[in-house]
Amino acid sequence: MPAITPRTLSGFMELLPAPQQQMERFMQVLRETYSLYGFTPLDTPLIESAEILLAKGGGETEKQIYRFTKGDADLALRFDLTVPLAKYVALHAGELSFPFRRYQIGKVYRGERAQRGRFREFYQADIDIIGDGKLDVSNEAEIPAVIYATFTRLGLERFQIRVNNRKVLNGFYAMQGLSERSGDIMRTVDKLDKIGPEKVRDLLIDDAALTNEQADEIMKFIAIQGSNAEVLAALEGYAGRNELFDMGLEELKTVTKYLAAFGVPETNFAVDLTIARGLDYYTGTVYETFMLDHPEIGSICSGGRYDNLAEYYTDRQLPGVGISIGVTRLFYVLQEQGMLNEGLNTAPAEVLILPMTEDLTAAVQAATFFRGCEIRTQLYTEQKKFKAKMGYADKLGIPFAAFLGEDEAAQNKISLKNMQTGEQQLLSLTDAANVILEDMRVRNNGKLIKS
Repeated sequence: MPAITPRTLSGFMELLPAPQQQMERFMQVLRETYSLYGFTPLDTPLIESAEILLAKGGGETEKQIYRFTKGDADLALRFDLTVPLAKYVALHAGELSFPFRRYQIGKVYRGERAQRGRFREFYQADIDIIGDGKLDVSNEAEIPAVIYATFTRLGLERFQIRVNNRKVLNGFYAMQGLSERSGDIMRTVDKLDKIGPEKVRDLLIDDAALTNEQADEIMKFIAIQGSNAEVLAALEGYAGRNELFDMGLEELKTVTKYLAAFGVPETNFAVDLTIARGLDYYTGTVYETFMLDHPEIGSICSGGRYDNLAEYYTDRQLPGVGISIGVTRLFYVLQEQGMLNEGLNTAPAEVLILPMTEDLTAAVQAATFFRGCEIRTQLYTEQKKFKAKMGYADKLGIPFAAFLGEDEAAQNKISLKNMQTGEQQLLSLTDAANVILEDMRVRNNGKLIKS
């Protein structure tokens, strides 16, 4: 039988050990930051009933979903983390405390065309706050504040969270007598960054059937720019003509005020009237996050406010606000742009213990001691030449090698070699542990993304 050629399917990411360590560090920062804001971790099944996942039905979702049968069961792989959250909250609403704050980092699956930076299997990282009946607008400011804290902890500096409000947009379109076409208009405006204002105007006329005057009024509105205070002041000029618009403007003012109070600098967030989020799902504040030095990448984090999370599963009113990071795509971009910090230790251990005697007792005891000190430790017992053993440590990037021969065992000490400087010291286990721990403190103090 001929050997099968090993291969990874197109659109599926498979990392070597060092970048996998970087990915783990990435997700560790997410978990730590989300937990700091009082979000609880959640894990939902990868496989759900197709009926659950396709409750909203039709469209691109049904085309892209991975669907299969097992016996009589019609099953599918989850395509995002929001629909499983909706099912979870509807199912357990009587047992949860509201507002329910959850984060989830997990793989999702979409059978779309694989291309550079776009994957069929990828990690998403979501945070959502779900209310029971009502949810205060202050939560709509806290969500982007969490994203600011997350990206800052990762080391990203040049990014901007752009904020808008769907009530402002819907109210403005109502003023123009365009309420019935507002969804089509917003989906068209959402393409502004990709195709530019001239083509957006053409599409508004050709596809959305707007007059030249209506298209010009919309382009004038979404072109309002300046500082957050200047944009809000310009919007005041439209106030008093539509109740929904006025409500959205007040929410936008509140979110802007609280974002500053949450410690988000104005350099990292901006009121942007072009942000619409194409889904009709959103009803209030909406967000898109961009890397300022790489606008061609598009949004790296997006979300917004919705009024009824679980309307397809329960009559209970469950409003919420959430945001999602496409972790795999963002990691790919950071890796491709050379923005990941190579100085961080990606080795599987801080120290490699190399026994130099047949009796391994002292080496095993040393490994046990180091692990008790929270030092990641490998014990190398393969019968290979010394050069091969050192090559193993070097290839993995393990910072220290520790030798235990008869002399070291007799003195209850260990020879510790710094693999980067070449310095070697004969130390007690306690002193050796302190040297390694100090190196860990310095080495792990950096951020994942280079500034």
